[in-house]
Amino acid sequence: MGSHFPGLALSVLVIIIGSVHCYNRPPPGKTLFVSHDGDDSSPQQVHISQVGQDKMRISWITESPTPAKVQYGPSPSAISFSATGTTSSYHYTLYQSGEIHNVLIGPLKSNTVYYYRLGDSTKTYNFKTTPSQFPIKFGVVGDLGQTEWTVSTLNHLGKSNYDMLLLPGDLSYADLVQTLWDSFGRLVEPLASQRPWMVTTGNHDVEKIPVIHRTPFTAYNARWQMPFEESGSDSNLYYSFDVSGVHVIMLGSYTDFDPESSQYKWLQGDLQKINRGKTPWVVVNLHAPWYNSNEAHQGEAESVNMKTSMEDLLYNARVDVVFTGHVHAYERFTRVYKDKGNNCGPVHITIGDGGNREGLATRYQDPKPEISIFREASFGHGIFEVVNASHALWSWHKNDNEEAVASDSVWLRSLSSTTACKV
Repeated sequence: MGSHFPGLALSVLVIIIGSVHCYNRPPPGKTLFVSHDGDDSSPQQVHISQVGQDKMRISWITESPTPAKVQYGPSPSAISFSATGTTSSYHYTLYQSGEIHNVLIGPLKSNTVYYYRLGDSTKTYNFKTTPSQFPIKFGVVGDLGQTEWTVSTLNHLGKSNYDMLLLPGDLSYADLVQTLWDSFGRLVEPLASQRPWMVTTGNHDVEKIPVIHRTPFTAYNARWQMPFEESGSDSNLYYSFDVSGVHVIMLGSYTDFDPESSQYKWLQGDLQKINRGKTPWVVVNLHAPWYNSNEAHQGEAESVNMKTSMEDLLYNARVDVVFTGHVHAYERFTRVYKDKGNNCGPVHITIGDGGNREGLATRYQDPKPEISIFREASFGHGIFEVVNASHALWSWHKNDNEEAVASDSVWLRSLSSTTACKV
């Protein structure tokens, strides 16, 4: 995977004084704007997402009407398959989006590079499908935004050779300025067009305006279609999928989650259908953390109430790991349930340090809670490498290194392989 981002200087901003122990925490960052350097009919903002075991959704935008068509094949000279899809657009106050194309292609072979062209364009892209079995490597990053720090994070991610990206909310930080969604799509295209990006929503993705625009998640739902229907969900805001022996669940912190809600009932049913013989690992992604010893975002309803409603469901299903964002820092907890260490509870990891413009949350509660194992306010990303049915390596890489050096790492054992935690 390359690290070429059109229109951007790709220098990694590194501030090191003396040693990594004297790392100077960065201030809030300036939002970058990535412009489109092609004509109105040329594809832009290309990203892919996995659908089922052997299909991929290709999404892109053009400024003028073009066919929603993808040609693809196993080599640049053998692009012999073709599929057509749908085109849509949306209004947001005075903004009119471009033509948003979505095409489902497949069946595809696992762990294979495919080449593809979009619409009438002659430009060739490529992507690699995920493996059908272990090992699989997930990149994990939240609160990405579009700053110099984001560029650094994306460069580190691009060198990691991940198979799939998990993003637990707050994508573009457009915050009502719809052209920033376009800029974000261009910024991430070099990576998002080569590996599937599976995302869920954060508070900056809601974008409601009282009286003027009452529908939440308009841009997110139009631009980032996820495979919710395949998992029996009725909303693009929460869904699940299986990949390479891992069952991944994406939840919405900013939609209803009480026991009478559609999301709660869907999650309850989804967890009951998991076959740990087929998917020994279960991973959950959501935005607002249930466990947090940072002073930022303490006591928020989305965290407290969602935890009250859903923690029992995750614990009883023996979920292995919960990835969250929202707090702009990194923190890893021990296995935990109801605020206490519990060997059969999930490991909660806050990874809201992708590079957003608001800067880092640098103040932590003192003393550190016993359940909090490692915490640091630095921009970075995580790698979750599931080696086999029983063992996975989690590592967190901060951006103050030329290379993605692991600053925190731990081997995890799946709860499905732990006799004491068998359901």
